[in-house]
This record gives sequence, C-alpha cells and structure tokens, in this order.
Amino acid sequence: RASEIYCQDDRGGILFNFNPKKLSVSTEDDLDKYVYFMKKTGLFNLLREHIINNLVDYVMGVETGLDSNGRKNRGGHLMEDLVEQFIIKAGFVKGINYFKEMYIFDITEKWGIDLFAISNQGTTEKRFDFVIKTANMVYVIETNFYSGGGSKLNETARSYKTLALESNTIDGLTFVWFTDGKGWNSAKNNLKETFDVMEHIYNIKDLENNIISEVFK
Repeated sequence: RASEIYCQDDRGGILFNFNPKKLSVSTEDDLDKYVYFMKKTGLFNLLREHIINNLVDYVMGVETGLDSNGRKNRGGHLMEDLVEQFIIKAGFVKGINYFKEMYIFDITEKWGIDLFAISNQGTTEKRFDFVIKTANMVYVIETNFYSGGGSKLNETARSYKTLALESNTIDGLTFVWFTDGKGWNSAKNNLKETFDVMEHIYNIKDLENNIISEVFK
C-alpha cells in the first residue's frame, strides 16, 4: 500500500519509490531498479504464467492471506533465505561445509560432539536453521526476523540467552544468531540481556559487512 518499499537481498538494501510523479520522469537507472524488483519478487512470473486472477487483489493481500502468523512465517523464511545467500557468497558449499536444518542428533552423529548440555538432558531434539563446519569448529546458527512486537520476541531472547550459555560449555561448538526487524524496538531490554552474554549475535547490516567471512574460520 505504501509508495516506498524497502527490499533486501545479497546485493544490499534498495529503497524503491513507486510514487506516480517519480515514475513519470524515471531515469534509466530507476527503470533498471523496477525491472529488478519485478524479477526478484516474482511478479513478472506471476503475470507471465497467469498464476493470479487479479494483480491488485494479490498485492493487497487478498489472495495471499496476510494474517499475522503468515507474516511471521514468511519473515522467518525470508531471513533464512537471506542468510543462506550470504553463507554461499562467503564460499561455503551446501552438503560439504554448510548444512540446512540439522537436528542435534545429526550433529552428534556426523562429528561426534556431545550436545547433551543443550538438549535438555537428552529430552529435546533441537533443530538449527544452519550448521557450518570449519577445520576447528562447528557453528550452529539460528535466524529470525520480526517486523512486529509481541511476547514471542522476549521468549526468543531468553531462550537464545540460555542456549548461548549452554553452548559455551561445549568444546568445538559455537552458537551464532542472526536476527533483525523493527519488532525488537519493543523488546530492547531482553535483547540487550542476550547481547551482553552472547558473543555472536548479528543483524543484516553485519551480513552486508562480511561478518560471515570474519567469524566462520
């Protein structure tokens, strides 16, 4: 509904301005940006394949069902996709030295690391969004993005604070958290508590500044 839309991918952040007055006097550079937007959002494909009946209804959320849970799920998946792009950009290869959606028992079986300390005495089968294996370390990674506030943010911050403290007791294991979103504005105190005890917590800006290459060694 807004005339300005901020988008983020591995090329960085781009603010698209779809103000009608601006569109009427667009430069070639602006047009290239709009084409990029249409390609990357899949709108060209939606139109070409006649997947949707009404483009206006689609972008207004009628066909996609933009309920709050749907937004949270999409935001989380988009953050996962973004982090994965940066992992690949840093030179890691899926199935070789980075893995997606690994359970604790998979990590133990593959590299022989005892994760009893973070499995709630063996009763929890925690699944990590990504795992990166380097010569000397196994990095377990969680990702999320919160566009809105709520109790979930405080719960997540407390949970990851505990996970960070527990993982610090395990040799050869490092817990890394990538998170972002304006939703954290309403949960700053809980986030700060986690930040104070957790060495590796980063946002999208850190990803753009090549934090993956700096940390995962």
